[in-house]
Amino acid sequence: MAGLRKTLEYLNAVRRRFEATLATARAKAARIDAVPPRSARLREITNFGTNPGNLLMRAYVPNSVPRMPSLVVALHGCTQTADEFDHGTGWSTLADGLGFVVIYPEQQPSNNPQSCFSWFLPGDATRDCGEALSIRQMIERAIVDFGIDRRRVFVTGLSAGGAMTSVMLATYPETFAGGAIIAGLPYGCAASVKEAFEAMFNERLTSARALGDRVRAASRYQGPWPKLSVWHGSADPTVRPSNAEEIIGQWLNVHGLSARPSHVENLTGHLRRVWHDANGEAMIEAFSICGMAHGVPLATGEGDRNCGIPGPFFLDVGISSTHHIAKFWGLANIGAQSRSAPREAWTAPSDGALSGEVETIARVSGAAVEAMYRRFEWHENHRTHSSLDPNVVIAEAFSAAGLPPPESNIHPRGSPVVPGPIIEAALKAAGLMPR
Repeated sequence: MAGLRKTLEYLNAVRRRFEATLATARAKAARIDAVPPRSARLREITNFGTNPGNLLMRAYVPNSVPRMPSLVVALHGCTQTADEFDHGTGWSTLADGLGFVVIYPEQQPSNNPQSCFSWFLPGDATRDCGEALSIRQMIERAIVDFGIDRRRVFVTGLSAGGAMTSVMLATYPETFAGGAIIAGLPYGCAASVKEAFEAMFNERLTSARALGDRVRAASRYQGPWPKLSVWHGSADPTVRPSNAEEIIGQWLNVHGLSARPSHVENLTGHLRRVWHDANGEAMIEAFSICGMAHGVPLATGEGDRNCGIPGPFFLDVGISSTHHIAKFWGLANIGAQSRSAPREAWTAPSDGALSGEVETIARVSGAAVEAMYRRFEWHENHRTHSSLDPNVVIAEAFSAAGLPPPESNIHPRGSPVVPGPIIEAALKAAGLMPR
């Protein structure tokens, strides 16, 4: 009993410390102006799946979007709402100019009193479970409803949303082309409330290999891996800046990159490090924002690069993380191309549920496209002249969708494709045939 009492006392102490840092941050900042509890700017989408994490889905779609637009998933921090995060970061404003879609998963106070995403609970931070699955279902709904390019899906978040971004990148790496973690934590650093507070407040020395192993163990995916932008204030009292270094080490190990950066520069007084792959592409970048506390970096005097509104956890430090992240992901280039291309007006889809059948078929078809694309890309990069084996691609598509491959694919390489078992396997997975 004495041990339990000490544990409870410790948890109460660190919880009070956490709540005090949040309250102090809000007290120091002016309130965000003109953000009603439910803004007309974001539209709520219901019936996006089984939603085991009991989250809300909010979305922003510009008046006109190009064919097959990109998708940004934006995850708010503790004590925040989707509307506040949208208003503060400016992602919707940037979407208007560049023509991409944004979805905002929103935590409910009934799940967490501080409205934090449950990035530290195994039941919510594991593939195909809890909040992680709810967010993945939102992404699938957006892909189907808005015609999203599956190869152009990105995720970002602040604080608990940043830690949940780590979860999404680790558990569903095949879904994302890139991510951005702001004042977040590495994947797998906590499996309880106590461990979460310890990870936030204390220095840890975990090897890059061990950190990378956690990501590799989170799914059966073997790459290529998403690119990543990491942001952290050097004076953050809520989440220790050492967490940023662990995030960097985790993903350098996953990408197989050297700990030594390829490029280091000073941008308006802030340190930026970049790591390139063998082809010279920037795969990981990290910003240490000098003197910044806990929040999203903004730059209100950057003219057309001015994204977001200063307020609690949205800090004017002379650099716009929103604009820079979009550029790092390539959204700015896509936007420039789409402005000169024919654009299609968006018609609001119905809120009818994606049924289990449609959701499963979407998973298989999307995975099939991705598997074919990646295998074709591999052949191109390695200049192989052998033909693509359809059975191999089909098997990989079912595997990527988390489904057992059809029996017809247990054949020697080069065997003819037998369509019957493939259709049967998809129908069984959709629940339209007995297993």
